[in-house]
Amino acid sequence: MPKAKIYVTFKDGVLDPQGTTVKRALDKMGYKNIEEVMIGKYIEVQIKGTDKKQIEKEIDEICDKLLANPNIEKYTFKVE
Repeated sequence: MPKAKIYVTFKDGVLDPQGTTVKRALDKMGYKNIEEVMIGKYIEVQIKGTDKKQIEKEIDEICDKLLANPNIEKYTFKVE
């Protein structure tokens, strides 16, 4: 059964308060070489079917309509 691995992150220029908080914590812990931390989402979806183009189309629609906020987030996915 095919599996889609989906990564959702903020678009460039969108503030990531959770990433900023983690970076500050890392700085306090002594990790001074960390320049930036971005927090995102990782989602795995198992999907029925064998037509890779159709599966990719459905996953793209799912990401755009539900899993990511297209105003502030971007996503990538890979179907295996």
